[in-house]
Amino acid sequence: MKIDLTDTTASKINKGLVKARRAIGTPAVGMVLTLVVVTDEENAYDALKAANDASREHPSRTLVVIKRVSRSPRDRTQSRLDAEVRVGTDAGSGETVVLRLYGEVSDHAQSVVLPLLLPDAPVVVWWSVDAPRDPANDPLGALSQRRVTDSYAAEKPVEELRSRAESYEPGDTDLAWARITPWRSMLAAALDQVDSEIVSVEVAGEESNPSVELLAMWLADRLHVHVRRAVSAGPGLTQVRLETTGGPITLHRSDGAMATLALPGQPDRAVALKRRETSELLAEELRRLDPDDTYASALRFGVDRLGGIQSAAERAEAAADQPAPALPVRGVPEAAPASAPAAASGSGSAAASGSASASGPASAGQGDADRPTPAKMPPVKKQEG
Repeated sequence: MKIDLTDTTASKINKGLVKARRAIGTPAVGMVLTLVVVTDEENAYDALKAANDASREHPSRTLVVIKRVSRSPRDRTQSRLDAEVRVGTDAGSGETVVLRLYGEVSDHAQSVVLPLLLPDAPVVVWWSVDAPRDPANDPLGALSQRRVTDSYAAEKPVEELRSRAESYEPGDTDLAWARITPWRSMLAAALDQVDSEIVSVEVAGEESNPSVELLAMWLADRLHVHVRRAVSAGPGLTQVRLETTGGPITLHRSDGAMATLALPGQPDRAVALKRRETSELLAEELRRLDPDDTYASALRFGVDRLGGIQSAAERAEAAADQPAPALPVRGVPEAAPASAPAAASGSGSAAASGSASASGPASAGQGDADRPTPAKMPPVKKQEG
C-alpha cells in the first residue's frame, strides 16, 4: 500500500503510517530498528531496493532521505517536504517512508527524521553515496548507534579510507569491509591448517577497489608482516598469496564467483567466493550493532604503510628497459683473493690465460675444480717497450 503526501509534516506522516497499517490489518509495530538511508535521486531506487531486501532479515522502519537540489534562488528559499508512505508488500518486511526535502529544510534533515524514529529501538544510518567526512558528528549520524558508509562509491576510494581513519568513532563501518568477510574467513581457516611461519603477503585486485586495501591492512595488522599491494584486472579481489617457511598459501579468484585454495602439501580445492549484492552486505552490517574493533584496528593501520608494487604490464615494461646482466666466465672467479697481490696486478692477463687453458685440449677432460685460479698461476711479466 502506498500513500502520497505532498507539502506535509512529520506529524501527518506518522498519521499516514498508522492509517496504512490499519488498512492492511497489522496495527502492531513489529520492527526491530530504524534504518535511515541518505541518498540522492539518481541512486534512490537501488538504495531502496537494497534496504527492502535487507528488511526481510531485519524488519525495520526505513526512512529514505533524498535532498532535492533547487535550481533557482527563489526555490532555494522555499521549504517543502514531500513523503511517500509504503507498507505491506511494497516495503519488504517492514515499512518505508520516502522523504524528499526541498529548500532550506534539506539542511535540517535531522529535524524531519527525529519524530519518525521508532521508540526504544536502535538507529542505523546508511549513506549510499556522498558520505560526510565525519559521520559521527553529522546531524543525522549523531542520532544513530551505527553509521554505515561505502568507500567504493567515493570518487577517490583510497583518500576516503584515509578520511575514515582520521575521523573514526566506535559504531562506524564500511560496506567495503563487509565485502571481504568471506575472504577473511577463508584465509583464517587456511592458516589454521598449516604450522609454518609467514614471511610476506601479497594482495592483488582492482586498482580503485578499497576492499583490496582493507584486506591488505587487516593482514598486515594481524600477521605483523610486510604486505604488498598488487594491481590486477579484477573483478574485485583476485588473489592473496602468503609466503611461508613451508611453502606458499594461495587463494585465487579470477571470475568473481569461484576461487581456488592451494595449501602446501595438499591438493588444490575449489571454494565459493561469490561477489555479493548490496542488500546482503547491508544485512550483514545490521546483524551486529556494537563497535567493530577489528575494522577499527585494520583501518588505523593506514594505507600508506602498505608496500606497493607495479602491475604486471608495468613490471614487464620496466624489465625490458633494463640492460641484460653480464654473464660470468665459467671457471674464473669474479675477483682475485686479497692474499695474492701479484695476481691482482695482472688479473687481465691471468684471466685471459685461464680462459685459454680452459678451452685448450689439455684441460678438456678436467673439471672446473681442477683448473688453477689466478692466485696459483705465476705472475705475468710485462715486456718493456
